[in-house]
Amino acid sequence: MQTNPASPAYTSLVAVGDSFTEGMSDLLPDGSYRGWADVLAGRMAARTPGFRYANLAVRGKLIGQIVDEQVEVAAAMNADVVTLVGGLNDTLRPKCDMGRVRDLLTEAVERLAPSCKQLVLMRSPGRQGPVLERFRPRMEELFACVDELAARHDAVVVDLYGAPALADPRLWDVDRLHLTAEGHRRVAEAVWQTLGYAPEDTAWHVPMPATAPPGWLTRRTADVRFARQHLFPWIGRRLTGRSSGDGRPAKRPELLPYEGGA
Repeated sequence: MQTNPASPAYTSLVAVGDSFTEGMSDLLPDGSYRGWADVLAGRMAARTPGFRYANLAVRGKLIGQIVDEQVEVAAAMNADVVTLVGGLNDTLRPKCDMGRVRDLLTEAVERLAPSCKQLVLMRSPGRQGPVLERFRPRMEELFACVDELAARHDAVVVDLYGAPALADPRLWDVDRLHLTAEGHRRVAEAVWQTLGYAPEDTAWHVPMPATAPPGWLTRRTADVRFARQHLFPWIGRRLTGRSSGDGRPAKRPELLPYEGGA
């Protein structure tokens, strides 16, 4: 993880991406999602009066959709900090042109980097499991591209993929694709430190204490529920070209003062 030497006073943040940045599955009592970007914005707002925040991320978006629908809007906001996390949904598609994914990610970085003081990229977290294992080579190719672009455009990279704690199934929701509230909190801490702020949790990357593994029946019951409620619908959307984010607007489409708590 790269860290700036000083603790800067950033005055604005724009988050760009998909469900990971929208905040699924960090569910609030009102049915909306919080997520690491909201937590991060709350922390930054607490130390900077008038801090502004926009979150353009929408679940299910591919990198081409992020470029078409979010990047130009984000660049026009001229925020101090822009976070860009995208491309992982592409790698999970049965058919994926990694050359096109790299080109689109490059286009996004080239348009966003000059528009802000600090561009933040990520190597997304990935839990262990057979469903994701077959896509791991694509994911690692995507992350290699992220590293190259960061070096070329003075962006910082938050290495969540290499954080042992975030491979723990207990930090993932029942859909096995999105982090829990504790997982999102750890991501916010990682980005916070990468931006040069004093750590609030120096052990965010440290694995949780070990607990007794669930029994066979509990694991099989969870597998059946996962397949019925999440895996089969996800496969159905992939086969029909639909997305969970179709027609869904961004939750914070304008760069406005933010008073949300961390």
